[in-house]
Amino acid sequence: MPEKNVSHTKWMKRAIFLASLGKNTTSPNPNVGAVILDKNGILISEGFHFKAGMPHAEAMAFNNLKKDAKGGTMYVNLEPCCHHGKTPPCVNKVISSGIKKVYISIEDPDKRVAGKGIKLLKNAGIQVHLGLCQQESLNLNKDFIHRNITKKSFGVLKWAMSIDGRIALKNGKSKWITNEESRSLVHSFRAEFDAIIIGGNTLRRDNPLLTTRGSKKPEPLRVVFTKSLDLPSKSNLWDCSKAKTLVIYDSSTANESFLSMIPKCVEVEKVSSDNPELISKILAKRGCNKVLWECGPKLATAAIQSNCIQEVITFIAPKILGGENNMNPLGDFEFQEMNEIIKLSASQFSLIGNDICVKSSFKNLFLN
Repeated sequence: MPEKNVSHTKWMKRAIFLASLGKNTTSPNPNVGAVILDKNGILISEGFHFKAGMPHAEAMAFNNLKKDAKGGTMYVNLEPCCHHGKTPPCVNKVISSGIKKVYISIEDPDKRVAGKGIKLLKNAGIQVHLGLCQQESLNLNKDFIHRNITKKSFGVLKWAMSIDGRIALKNGKSKWITNEESRSLVHSFRAEFDAIIIGGNTLRRDNPLLTTRGSKKPEPLRVVFTKSLDLPSKSNLWDCSKAKTLVIYDSSTANESFLSMIPKCVEVEKVSSDNPELISKILAKRGCNKVLWECGPKLATAAIQSNCIQEVITFIAPKILGGENNMNPLGDFEFQEMNEIIKLSASQFSLIGNDICVKSSFKNLFLN
């Protein structure tokens, strides 16, 4: 690789690293980092987007300038915005700065931008180079990209099971299949998500907190989907001082007289059927880029069937629960041939004490 190309890759990778510093805090916005070099190729500033409503990466980089950027080069992992939101458009600032070259890793999938920012830069006489470190940038913002393309939140399904594939005894008891280290990891792992989804059965059976135990502020939105609205009068999720709670119910089957039992601090929305896609679209509209499904087998199976799940995380404990009637993590997909089964890819394995954590992705990530 020629030296100049090596240098360009180096600075784009720096921009991507800076962008990752805002991971878990930027929703509904993407993770973006920016690097500015002067006309002699010397680093004069950098920045990243930390939180929605705060300066974008390019704006922070311009605020941090050590010298004039005229004639210089900018590296940014996502196309600069060209629309007015909570902050001014970044494209205008790039153009007025006198920068001559801009290296952009990927286009912004947001329809308000989607190539328009690049066009404005080119019309202003700025040399634009697109595609450097493309895969790294796609991976970093896969949840933001997915939400903008599909209008659904990027979904991750998580479950814990015994080595014989059971998530609970037939009486529903499951505490505890995995070890304390795995459970602690799940609490901190939830900080990656904008919302956590369970079904009514999980609420009734487990009465979960669904929080990060303080590792993220504000906590992810806690979402309960119910077909009946027959929910417990007392629940950890009804304490909205810890985290916000949203109840989504199927209006075609629910008894709406139960609505009076839900505390006033809890938000309520209704959908027309039990299709999980409707849940995902509601959360996407609320700006949730990435959501965690911690639900039971019926809702989990339906979520997979409706393309609401893009990744799966499974904790496997070296324990045997046995029994045909003990609970499985998923329901019956009614496959008849092996070529019908769901194949996952890009698996990652790690040991958590004596438990195993497996992370897998569905194929055609941005096409679901």
